[in-house]
Amino acid sequence: MITSTKNATIKRVRRLQNKSSARQKEQAFVIEGLRLVEEALQHGWGPEIVLYTATLDQRGFRVVDQFRAQGIQVTQVSPEVMGVASDTETPQGLLAVLPLRGQPQPPKLDFLLIPDAVRDPGNLGTLLRTALAAGVDLVLLPPGTVDPHSPKVVRAGMGAHFRLPVTKTSWEEIEERVRPLRVFVAEAEKGLPHTEANLRQPLALIIGNEARGPGKEAQHMADDWLHIPMPGGAESLNAAVAGSILIFEVLRQRG
Repeated sequence: MITSTKNATIKRVRRLQNKSSARQKEQAFVIEGLRLVEEALQHGWGPEIVLYTATLDQRGFRVVDQFRAQGIQVTQVSPEVMGVASDTETPQGLLAVLPLRGQPQPPKLDFLLIPDAVRDPGNLGTLLRTALAAGVDLVLLPPGTVDPHSPKVVRAGMGAHFRLPVTKTSWEEIEERVRPLRVFVAEAEKGLPHTEANLRQPLALIIGNEARGPGKEAQHMADDWLHIPMPGGAESLNAAVAGSILIFEVLRQRG
């Protein structure tokens, strides 16, 4: 059992929790909590290492035993050590380091989501979770968007990372990928109301930055603009809320 917070494994977990550069360099990221770890197990994501505390319930120990049976390194740690390794105020007693890998991208794209410089981790995680629920084919993340494998994004995504293709890329690559699609950019009070736009066609949907809206690259790519009417007079909507409304409007129109 690891009882020292200065243990090399614990130091590595902290680096992966805190630094995007460490996640990129080591090609690994951290998930926490029974539900996320179960999702990883269900979808075939073999962890490099699993850490747990004796406070786990029977369900948690069953998951630990399944990983151990697969030959994965499973290590018990003290509650104090888990508190240091965890990114949450109240650790759930289960944590895993996963390889940073992508999901296979579909050969044909019909519905693509582009969060443009969305920097709030909770917003991006919620958008990924919504995109998975609505059957989005691919999410492309341009420069300036928060790291999709940061701890808060992963928690808010609720397992979307294990099933949804998500790619960090350049605007040049995005422009190439969306060429066969109609590009809709969301902007307050600009273009058609979202229920009047034709969202049945193959499309890419761009959701802009929480404070500034879509950037110049997104504006340059726009074929159409759309907005969500707000008769109550609010200035704007949270990026995750607006994006979720628009994503499910696509789903609604397509039946």
